[in-house]
Amino acid sequence: MALRQPGLIALFDVDGTLTAPRKGVTPTMLKFMQELRKVVNVGVVGGSDLVKISEQLGSTVINDYDYVFAENGLVAYKDGKLVGTQSLKTYLGEEKIKDFVNFTLHYIADLDIPIKRGTFIEFRSGMINVSPIGRNCSQEERDEFERYDKVHNIRSKMVEVLREKFAHLNLTFSIGGQISFDAFPKGWDKTYCLKYLEEFQEIHFFGDKTYKGGNDHEIYESERTVGHTVTSPDDTLSQCATLFLHKQD
Repeated sequence: MALRQPGLIALFDVDGTLTAPRKGVTPTMLKFMQELRKVVNVGVVGGSDLVKISEQLGSTVINDYDYVFAENGLVAYKDGKLVGTQSLKTYLGEEKIKDFVNFTLHYIADLDIPIKRGTFIEFRSGMINVSPIGRNCSQEERDEFERYDKVHNIRSKMVEVLREKFAHLNLTFSIGGQISFDAFPKGWDKTYCLKYLEEFQEIHFFGDKTYKGGNDHEIYESERTVGHTVTSPDDTLSQCATLFLHKQD
């Protein structure tokens, strides 16, 4: 650890950046991250809760990285220890959450798409995750919906409706992954995790959905980060090797 560059951290999105969408991390990537930690501090930030992040990165994830930020950093771990939480329930209150859920479920009920499964709304500590097809779909159905959504813009149209309907709640909507989008109070995007990284002068962020409306956009654009757009885990590995490892040779 003595070789680490002081004041520098590499921060990674999970889905599509360290892993293929909703897939587990490969042994190659795990080994690479271990090598990377020898020269820089390493953190991960995902929109999912810790359970889902652990399914993809392994059950020991909070000990495998210097920082782990679940739900955009609303649940934060440093060196394997919980260092902060934030609650959507406390912030919005039950009545406002119920109004949002009721309207959203009615919208999905009237939505004409090829298939629907189950778990259309998932309530997390700091956000509401909405899936028009339902999170219980198979991987094949996920892939099919992603292709369908790229043509018919199901999620982006739904976000526009919700943004107008619930403008008074001052929510941010962020499309991520293959089948869903997140809704959360403004400022609770992935930039939220940066409050735990004040000690770092240089923060490199790597994500695949850095475009406007994607769930990596705000932190990618933040003046506190050096943003890097990646197209796959292999691209992440390649860019990081060039930036951090090759210069050590």
